[in-house]
Amino acid sequence: MLKPEHQYYVYILTNKKNGTLYVGMSNNLERRIFEHKNKLIEGFTKKYGLDKLVYFEVHPYVNDAIIREKRIKKWKRQWKINLIEEDNLGWNDLSHDWFE
Repeated sequence: MLKPEHQYYVYILTNKKNGTLYVGMSNNLERRIFEHKNKLIEGFTKKYGLDKLVYFEVHPYVNDAIIREKRIKKWKRQWKINLIEEDNLGWNDLSHDWFE
């Protein structure tokens, strides 16, 4: 199978298990998570210390990722928790070994 020319990511950050949640979208997940972890972005994630990647999904088209991000943002909190815990029951930081 051919890799799409572009990839877009919808992701969820937190500060701890069952903590504050942030839903975002990026075309470069590794760079974006680096920015969050190093507090390079002013706003909600910096204010609440959201730097643990607990969920992400990949989309080949930017419009699909934008629509998905907006939908998840409107979800009830418990639905977001359920989405995270489908694949990450322990709320592990999926990016824990990305940066040295």
